Amino acid sequence: MTGFGKAVTELSDKKITIEIKSLNSKQIDMAARVPSQLREVELELRNRVASRLLRGKIDLTLSIEPIGRDAAASTSLNIPMLAAYKRQIEEAAAAVGLPAPADWYQVLLRFPDVMHTETSAEISDDDLKAIFSTLDAALDALMAHRRAEGEKLELFFSQRLQHISSLLGEVPLHEGERVARIRARMDEGLAKMQGVDFDRTRLEQEMFFYIEKLDINEEKQRLAQHIAYFADTMADELGQGKKLGFIAQEMGREINTLGSKSNHSEMQHLVVRMKDELEQIKEQVLNVL
Repeated sequence: MTGFGKAVTELSDKKITIEIKSLNSKQIDMAARVPSQLREVELELRNRVASRLLRGKIDLTLSIEPIGRDAAASTSLNIPMLAAYKRQIEEAAAAVGLPAPADWYQVLLRFPDVMHTETSAEISDDDLKAIFSTLDAALDALMAHRRAEGEKLELFFSQRLQHISSLLGEVPLHEGERVARIRARMDEGLAKMQGVDFDRTRLEQEMFFYIEKLDINEEKQRLAQHIAYFADTMADELGQGKKLGFIAQEMGREINTLGSKSNHSEMQHLVVRMKDELEQIKEQVLNVL
């Protein structure tokens, strides 16, 4: 959801500049800085931005500067502010024993608010058309930035999903040894029970329950389905970021269950690597609209 867009339109007497920045957010959160004479249309500006960007922490800045003859006529020095700055510098110089500046103008004109620019209070219909046209251009630039980021994320997610699928494909290679080890531990335990009277039917039931509890076929199938669903959702319509986050959570549950049921060091190593790939997905899925 991150992006930046800027557009500038120059009319005969003014220059319109609009900048829009978007950062990650679960919902839309917009801050707008517009000239006071545009307060009546600020809501319309906000609605147009929200309808295009949908989500994100958005910072909108709109400025109108006079150009040509109007610029010279509307700009003046703030004499009281200049005098106040000069007095403070002289007092500071006397207090610390420093000489006064050799070029007062160069020093004073660097301070804020020493130049005052008056902006015309009247905004014509043509001006409004130009403002909204500039806004659309800035939004187009931001959306282009988002699309470029989205293409990179799609490739990133596809690679991570492929890695998880490959690791999942290695799990069956260790299942035969895993089952053999479980059976060997059971046989060893039964051997220690020689001479002990027990209900063999009940024992077989408990052993069956134990083996069934360690079965991971369902987890493997569901994880494979979640991986495919994630890939399909990426190719779906706009605004699937939250859905991808939910799918990633479900993938995490299946991977965690695989780890808890595995009882095999090599399979647990595979689970750790799958978790690492999934965490990378979870971090970046926050950037998806």
